[in-house]
Amino acid sequence: MRRFLVSFLVALLIGAGIGLYLGWVQFPVQFVDSPANALAASAKDEYTLMIAGAYADDGDLNGAVERLRVLGVDNVPAYVQEVTERYITNSRGIDDIRLLVRLAEGMGRLTPVMEPYRQLALPGQGA
Repeated sequence: MRRFLVSFLVALLIGAGIGLYLGWVQFPVQFVDSPANALAASAKDEYTLMIAGAYADDGDLNGAVERLRVLGVDNVPAYVQEVTERYITNSRGIDDIRLLVRLAEGMGRLTPVMEPYRQLALPGQGA
């Protein structure tokens, strides 16, 4: 039993050593910085949704526009309107739609299809 255990530990160490050599020296990971405009359409939509969530928290419209410019779109407000209407058309989550509608409204791109998803402040409540 002792001989088996020693053989097993030696084999484990040799295997770990070979694995580390192959992973770190022979075939290391090569990181590639891809530009944000190379993202898939669904990833761009998710990024836009994250920016809409940040805008809902901090109300910084200029910051939201600057963050969305990295996607390489020419007209950021029109892009936000397009994403918002796509979310509405595809019946995505109501909370996600409301965040996007708030951002689109802040950019002055509120359309009739977005109206039902607006959240108005009630008297005595903050914005």
